[in-house]
Amino acid sequence: MKLGEWQKLQVVRVLPIGAYLADPQEMAAAGGDGKREEVLLPANQLTDPVVPGEQIDVFLYRDSEDRLIATRQEPAITLGGIARLTVRETGKIGAFLDWGLVKDLLLPFAEQKRRVQPGDRVMVMLYIDNSDRLAATMRIEEHLTTDSPYRAGDMVTGTIYQIHPVIGAFTAVENRYHGLIPKKEFAGALREGDVLTLRVTHVKPDGKLDLALREAAPIQMDRDASLILEKLVAAGGFLPYHDKSDPEDIRRMFDLSKAAFKRAIGRLYREQKIQIEEDGISLTDLPKQP
Repeated sequence: MKLGEWQKLQVVRVLPIGAYLADPQEMAAAGGDGKREEVLLPANQLTDPVVPGEQIDVFLYRDSEDRLIATRQEPAITLGGIARLTVRETGKIGAFLDWGLVKDLLLPFAEQKRRVQPGDRVMVMLYIDNSDRLAATMRIEEHLTTDSPYRAGDMVTGTIYQIHPVIGAFTAVENRYHGLIPKKEFAGALREGDVLTLRVTHVKPDGKLDLALREAAPIQMDRDASLILEKLVAAGGFLPYHDKSDPEDIRRMFDLSKAAFKRAIGRLYREQKIQIEEDGISLTDLPKQP
């Protein structure tokens, strides 16, 4: 029985209170009358009829009496996963988070980086505590490792769990490995909870990963140049931005750093697709409207 995970279990018997389920491999190993662990899928979860022998997907957690229980409801987070959850209430042992199931998820005081209040939305990871119960922690970095298989140039998925205004965005790569998007690597606004496709730019000696939002320079420059051309066409052939424009103005308009913008318009100029003027950039040839 995999606590905190989705698992395919077999229906053993169906009673008025619900269906009892067991692991099909354990059933096969134990034989028809052998001892096996069973878990209840309550009757209110039987939205579709089930019959003995049928295998169904369920999520396993513990109910208010600490009994292992199955559900077909979709939790907002699974074991080892990261999500941004809302605090429902606080109590003597911690805060309780809404994660989509009947029983709220405990965020113990010891696992809070700051005291949270009802209504707060917090980034947490789901783990199993020393009492074999599911709990949430805001100390995500303590559950990440540095033994990733990735190399520079690999594309990965990362979840941002903390943003430092100077250092950058701390990121859980594949919900397992330490990663950082350095501040210089992003021009647009990032938020805690963003799930992004990222490029590994460097593997540090300690195994932590440096990441970038963007593709390798030649590929990314092609995309940036295409973006600028599209915006020029949409604006009628002229935009009041150039290599001396304020970086924040460029970011708001194109979601590019000033350096990326300058590289892209430099390419477009060399390809004779734009003119760089004192007050902006313009298309050399405005495409005809169909």
